[in-house]
Amino acid sequence: MSPRTGRPKTDNPINIRTSIRLDAKTDKKLNDYCLKHNLTKGEAIRMGVHLLLDEKK
Repeated sequence: MSPRTGRPKTDNPINIRTSIRLDAKTDKKLNDYCLKHNLTKGEAIRMGVHLLLDEKK
């Protein structure tokens, strides 16, 4: 039997999809930030959520 191909399983899969609406100004700021820091929008938004939750502690 041949070995399995594809991506390896992860302990914390990213499989929940959330849709948001942004105004043009906020979207541009997010895109600029992502380009500057070499991030995807999803990574940047997840970082923002963690910052908000850590701030509440």
